[in-house]
Amino acid sequence: MKKRMVFLLTVLMFVISITGFAKSKELVIAVNANFISLDPHNLSDTLSGTASATMYEGLLKYENDMTLKPLLAESYNISKDGLTYTFKIRKGIKFSDGTALDAKAVKYNFDRVMDKKKNLRRRRNFLAVQKVEAIGADTVKIILKTPYSPMLNRVASLKIISPAALKKYGDQGIITHPVGTGPYVYDRWVQGDKLVIRRNNSYWGEKPKVDKVTFKPVIENGSRIAMLQTGEADFIYPMPTEQVRRIKGNKNIEIMTGFSTISRYVTLNTTKDVFKNKKVRQAINYAVNKKAYAQVVKSGYLVPLTSPVPEALEYHVDQTPYAFNLEKAKKLMKEAGYPNGFTTSIWGSNNTEDMKGMQFINQQLAQIGIKVEVMPMEEGTLANSIYSAQTPEEAKINMWYVNWSSFDIDGATKNLFHSHFIPPVSANTAYYMNSKVDKMIDGGAIETNSKKRAKIYADMQSTIWDDAPWIFLGSDQLVSAKRKTTKNVYVMPDGAINLEKADTSK
Repeated sequence: MKKRMVFLLTVLMFVISITGFAKSKELVIAVNANFISLDPHNLSDTLSGTASATMYEGLLKYENDMTLKPLLAESYNISKDGLTYTFKIRKGIKFSDGTALDAKAVKYNFDRVMDKKKNLRRRRNFLAVQKVEAIGADTVKIILKTPYSPMLNRVASLKIISPAALKKYGDQGIITHPVGTGPYVYDRWVQGDKLVIRRNNSYWGEKPKVDKVTFKPVIENGSRIAMLQTGEADFIYPMPTEQVRRIKGNKNIEIMTGFSTISRYVTLNTTKDVFKNKKVRQAINYAVNKKAYAQVVKSGYLVPLTSPVPEALEYHVDQTPYAFNLEKAKKLMKEAGYPNGFTTSIWGSNNTEDMKGMQFINQQLAQIGIKVEVMPMEEGTLANSIYSAQTPEEAKINMWYVNWSSFDIDGATKNLFHSHFIPPVSANTAYYMNSKVDKMIDGGAIETNSKKRAKIYADMQSTIWDDAPWIFLGSDQLVSAKRKTTKNVYVMPDGAINLEKADTSK
């Protein structure tokens, strides 16, 4: 009897050793800013979008090469007149709170994001929609006011939230109680310290290979690299470009690069006295050495912008560069009535690279007499400072060092240059208002003939480039870094981190 007990205990210990004490697979991702929101209908920064995309899904999704494919929808079709988009919803999918995804749930999300009273930040993407109808349990019709060529891109941008969770937690509560259909579920968010997500064991698709992912906001470049070197972090983005050469020799670390749809620029508030004059804005562009900027701030991992939209986007057209020319810049400043320059300020994020970029702009503009006060801010404070202004008169912003990304030319221009998209609606923080450009943006969106659409967008780029509401800096080459034990973590062309197939061998 005693021998039998010993045998059973031995078997039990063996079973426990291979099951109960199996090592949890975990990843730590270090990023360069704090998360602002987890409400996917009311955010505009790519980093918050990265986090929400781990827990939420849309009807369509982007592959890593920017192609669109159905996700929560199993199929879709578009009417011949371009006004009705019909989506067939996959059956059997549930939100992580156990409630079912169906056509009514999808309609509920569209209605929420289109609600004028709520005025959520993603509402701007659906202004062309007249109404959304749920047909039975698994069919949704989106009916437009007019044809709108980028509609599928906008549908892909809408993440579907559990209606039950929205009713339970409300518009504010959903920020810290995210409930979607995604491969990960929310664990906890300690603002400024970490955001933790866990594998959704009930996920309808291929389940994640890791049990837990912790995002760590680490704004200081050196600290982020130190975490990667010691193994405290498994993946960092962005990888500080000035450190790439030094880190390349580390046998435990791999550097990865990729093309991007990111435009990097400085908005010039065209409603402010000093920036109203086009000659001042053009002078500033001539005074900033873009090639030097690429080397000093991005260690060469940047292509100077040759248009308001980056080269990676369809319909991009090269413009005549604002080649570095101090004499021409000084001449334009004199003609504009500012021969001795003026004093202004620049806002931006408080991460290491953005502060370096702002200091570079400060030094460059000093050459034509412009004194720039550099004002770095924490991301939440910065967003509030910009988007709390309800009218151009209330706006305190002079210059903003920032970047923007989109998968299509409409998204890369409407939000940034259309007069209807100034804050608080969207990110036209140059307060650029040109009725001709408005018409071109609107016309390009509804034009279904590709040649005519190309002509409209070519004229639009030329007009914006000449008006110079930005300092046109460049388009990033994406640089990230990982421990070699980290597998299948990718940075998408828009700068979002894809964890769908993430794994680790550590």
